[in-house]
Amino acid sequence: MSRLNLDDFSELIERPDSGVRRDAEERRERLTVPPGALGRLDELGEWLAAAQGAVPVRPVERPKAVLFAGDHGVAALDVSGRPAGTAHTLVRAVLDGASPVAVLARRAGVPVRVVDAGLDCDPGLLPEDVVRHRVRRGSGRVDIEDALTAEEAERAVRLGMAVADEEADSGTDLVVLGDLSVGGTTVAATLIAALCGTDASVVTGRGGAGIDDLAWMRKCAAVRDALRRARPVLGDQLELLTTVGGADFAAMTGFLLQAAVRRMPVVLDGVVSAACALVAQRAAFRAPDWWLAGQVSGEPAQAKAFDRMALNPLLDHGVTVGEGTGALLALPLVQAAAALAAELPLRPDQPRAEDASGEDGSD
Repeated sequence: MSRLNLDDFSELIERPDSGVRRDAEERRERLTVPPGALGRLDELGEWLAAAQGAVPVRPVERPKAVLFAGDHGVAALDVSGRPAGTAHTLVRAVLDGASPVAVLARRAGVPVRVVDAGLDCDPGLLPEDVVRHRVRRGSGRVDIEDALTAEEAERAVRLGMAVADEEADSGTDLVVLGDLSVGGTTVAATLIAALCGTDASVVTGRGGAGIDDLAWMRKCAAVRDALRRARPVLGDQLELLTTVGGADFAAMTGFLLQAAVRRMPVVLDGVVSAACALVAQRAAFRAPDWWLAGQVSGEPAQAKAFDRMALNPLLDHGVTVGEGTGALLALPLVQAAAALAAELPLRPDQPRAEDASGEDGSD
């Protein structure tokens, strides 16, 4: 197998169809509801039409929540609101239907897929279909050692790519992307600070579980030390993930890149998915055109990453729990935008024949 080069994705990823987007904009101007009256829903409908290559836009009927799971060695420094090595309890709560994302997904009829990329637990604690792709047991302590070996990083990226292909092949038409991790926000802050050229204190937040001031200071120190290790390898995104990422981060990055190749839209959730998206953007500058920012999590690093990628979050409800919850809350907005764009009638003076002849504008 040839060595993976993430920069190759730059040639593989195309933007959503701009011609179809113009057709969607023109159609919007002919609806009975005045232009601008639906606010950002108009923009969402047009974006989705371009992603699908179809006017009128098709409904989002087969969304899927995909959650990548992993533990991070840096959590041993007591920088998280949860004990190190306990991300498997988050996974179990999802599988048992007892977590926020599981409750919302059940209510919305959205399937949830959990992928163990690097949990630090006995594989027997979780179902085989969750743990069978695990790259390694926990990722290294990024402030003093590499998160992964080069071989593990490539395996993790290829795992994410394979998951994206499986979802695209099965007919998933939009992915809500999230993470289940302990120590992940520290790693995410490191990646975003490195890629945005900022200091640790600017990007370090208090995580989904919340930490006190002393823990925040420890977290800042960990990000600072990890940044020293990250800066020399900024020119190679795979090496960056090897040095200060993790198995779940590498897998999520591979997933985002391959999802863009497969023209499958993705809604991003918290700071972990934002960090992976930023790494993916460095490899393929067109990739962010396939993503939506689901929500503001309150993490300063997430805001920094979304700003760098020019992604404007759909919601700001103060949801900090992570796990894809905020992104899943944004899904009904996307579905509503598609329904309005497709089902609102044209003004009486407008022809209707176009709708029948222009269903697929991908050519």
